[in-house]
Amino acid sequence: MSRDGKRRVLSYEERVLWSTITKTMKPLRPGEPAAADDEVAAPVVPPKPRASVKVRPGEPKIVPPSPPKPAPIAPSLTRRAKRSLARGKQDIDARLDLHGLTQSEAHHALLRFLRTASSRDARLVLVITGKGAARATHFDDSGRERGVLRRQVPQWLSLPEFRAYVIGFEDAHIAHGGEGALYVRVRRAKA
Repeated sequence: MSRDGKRRVLSYEERVLWSTITKTMKPLRPGEPAAADDEVAAPVVPPKPRASVKVRPGEPKIVPPSPPKPAPIAPSLTRRAKRSLARGKQDIDARLDLHGLTQSEAHHALLRFLRTASSRDARLVLVITGKGAARATHFDDSGRERGVLRRQVPQWLSLPEFRAYVIGFEDAHIAHGGEGALYVRVRRAKA
């Protein structure tokens, strides 16, 4: 239909093109009448999927797992808190340097470190990952990928096994390593 609500008449070229196309089409279901040359068929709307599944008697009902809940995100350190950390007015309770460790070694060391920090009532710790690839290539001379821990540690800190020990985390101030280090706020151990 045109903008004014009237049905538009196809030109001769359009009718020839339409009839050529409709002759080459096959119906989706056998026995259905094809649309006439000068009428346009309505779009086929697929049926809505059923919400429930029929279960035979005595057969257990299979329930799909619910999607995982997103990890709660704690508010970041205030600008004033970061400034006092950078100036040394607020102490960092512990530090962990992951340089030179493999992913597996770093994962275990980080978990062990956070457990210990939590049990000792540490409030804020510094985890040094390193900045990774400084060159254009993301691989070192031996073919190993660079900067892996810088990407992996924030993902690990969001895992369920770490949530019991971590309140929140963010990039450290440049005085403490900047993008190559993280401030991690530690949850107090349950008494």
